[in-house]
Amino acid sequence: MARQTTLYRYLTGPDDAAFCHRVSEALSRGWVLYGPPTLTFDSEAGRVICGQAIIKDTDGPYSPDMELAEQ
Repeated sequence: MARQTTLYRYLTGPDDAAFCHRVSEALSRGWVLYGPPTLTFDSEAGRVICGQAIIKDTDGPYSPDMELAEQ
């Protein structure tokens, strides 16, 4: 029986189109949103920073050598 592992990533970045594209790309590769997004204000840069947790089930055991962005 194949063993499944749930992978976890937390994407962060300025609240802009590039961040939305990163999340959209991950979703198109099979990742799933995990909980609501988070927001904080970077007063030094004067901008909002977003965070979004995502998960993905994959076959096989977990290894810290895995390149999660490549999954």
